[in-house]
Amino acid sequence: MSTRPSLNRAKVLAAAALVAASSLANAGPCDIYASGNTPCVAAHGTTRALYSHYSGPLYQVSRGSDGSTKDITPMSAGGVANAASQDSFCAGTTCLITIIYDQSGNGNHLTQAPPGGAARGPNGNGYDYLASAIGAPVTLGGHKAYGVFISPFTGYRNNEAKLTATGDGAQGMYAVLDGTHHNRACCFDYGNAETNSLDTGNGHMEAIYFGSGDGNRGTGAGNGPWIMADLENGLFSGFSHDNNDGDPSMTSRFVTAVVKGKPGRWAIRGGDGASGQLSTFYDGRRPDGGYDPMKKEGAIILGIGGDNSNWAQGTFYEGVMTSGYPGDDTENKVQADIVAARYATTSLTSGPKLHAGYSISLRATTACCRGSYVAHSGSDVQIQDVTSSSGDDLKRRASWTVRAGLGNGACFSFESNDSPGSFIRHANYALRLDRNDGGKLFAEDATFCPQISLNGQGTSLRSWSYPTRYWRHYRSVMHIASNGGPFVFDAATLFNDDVSFMVSDGWA
Repeated sequence: MSTRPSLNRAKVLAAAALVAASSLANAGPCDIYASGNTPCVAAHGTTRALYSHYSGPLYQVSRGSDGSTKDITPMSAGGVANAASQDSFCAGTTCLITIIYDQSGNGNHLTQAPPGGAARGPNGNGYDYLASAIGAPVTLGGHKAYGVFISPFTGYRNNEAKLTATGDGAQGMYAVLDGTHHNRACCFDYGNAETNSLDTGNGHMEAIYFGSGDGNRGTGAGNGPWIMADLENGLFSGFSHDNNDGDPSMTSRFVTAVVKGKPGRWAIRGGDGASGQLSTFYDGRRPDGGYDPMKKEGAIILGIGGDNSNWAQGTFYEGVMTSGYPGDDTENKVQADIVAARYATTSLTSGPKLHAGYSISLRATTACCRGSYVAHSGSDVQIQDVTSSSGDDLKRRASWTVRAGLGNGACFSFESNDSPGSFIRHANYALRLDRNDGGKLFAEDATFCPQISLNGQGTSLRSWSYPTRYWRHYRSVMHIASNGGPFVFDAATLFNDDVSFMVSDGWA
């Protein structure tokens, strides 16, 4: 059973009673949970308020130009995030999401995940990366907002959360996710995890997992992605350690994912986050092998595993954790509220328009290099001086045919004019020219989203799969670079100029 003092549960229920007593005519998800006697103990949403009365900060952004921060709030109590205030604050520079605030009042905010027991990415201090503030734009009821785009090595955590379930205590969770953004790596999670960022054994986690599985036990029907539970040392789709054909692949653009557990029982539910109702994919016994009773520790994670396994990708819009085991009827009402929020897609690009099928060339705008164009020499992508008197071979190597994005058709890919079938892609943070192998990873690595240039001249091209990183020339070599990141080519000096390119008709 839970090791939390019973007084904590009493305080949560007393607060919930006040909410439940009020009108639910304009209820948010946490108002609905409170009315079902399973109040939210943590509520995270960068797109909207999750209580009808909430008008406090949803998240904080930090801009690359001067390190200043700004809290982004709803446009009105209970409303959609004020994306316009973020866009104004971040204009002409880059921005990262530094805090995802807990709306429950318990202070369970999510911040940059610290080092853990699993292998980590190349971030010099061992901390996970922070997410781009502009990587996941959507609309809710026609109003623009931003989600949290998790690239590999990105993650958020709170190892000192309050009132979350511990031991075998009951809890519920839901999250609204992007059903098209996922991979097979461990682990795109949201929920309850270890308080020391280490793998402390089976049953020490209970978190929502979304993805195509990592080969560690659970799968569902079809090829994925699936809603499953990360219970530590295993992704589970049901009681079986292997497969649950009742857990379907979830490929809708917006997915509502639900996992809940109590002594001796747990369940997975899910549905389309833009329409329809929830379905139950599993409801039954805990798995064997140390998962009954559970030994939950009560930390909160987003985008990573309990031991900071941080190779996964996914997009998070909103989610909560509750005290107590919510009933299906309560969750169905929450789903109806999510559908009523009217999540929809919006443009991933801005600035001068690119047109698929056109041949273009891209000229550097940094003072040193205004006669240099993005070109390739073999598989290496560089900037090279090109003039009208240059040879035809160089002109072809400095010309690119614009294609619809291989990994996301809302953005673009760039095919070599002199080597048809080969595209610019990133690998180990360098830009390369490689033949399209038809794989998912290549397609995503070769997809880039143009935006208004950071220096006001032309276009900047950010990686779709790593949206904190932009095409940058550094010592004539092309990279995907972040503003002030850990590598030498991430240097903040001249960043805005080095990532801005003038687009013209192709030399060839």
